[in-house]
Amino acid sequence: MLREGHLAHGYFVQPTLAEAPPEHPLFAEEMFLPILMLSRVNNLTQALQLANDSPLGLTAGCYGSASDIAQFHEHIEAGVTYANRPQGATTGAWPGYQPFAGWKGSSTTGKAIASFYYLAQYLREQSRTVVD
Repeated sequence: MLREGHLAHGYFVQPTLAEAPPEHPLFAEEMFLPILMLSRVNNLTQALQLANDSPLGLTAGCYGSASDIAQFHEHIEAGVTYANRPQGATTGAWPGYQPFAGWKGSSTTGKAIASFYYLAQYLREQSRTVVD
């Protein structure tokens, strides 16, 4: 735990990078912690397959060339994606710029909060016919 200076008034832990084989169970967990799991791959195709094998799909990011990014966006199974974003490639939705959504086990409806389709899922449609 980090407990010195301004960190003394709360519960803070140091971010952790953990390298593990692709079958490690933490790759299938949605962790809202400062833990980043790492598994080395040979190419982008293998990376996308590994990412898409997850039962989750909240956020995904990629750093690469224009062709890498095109392949990433065509094949990744995630609700929020980033490419070449220096502030953090896999960090939640970017407030004010994109709606927040998840795929697979990271969602309940598949519709993004603040997207065009979000409000409609809470409305009821009704077709009325009155014959006098």
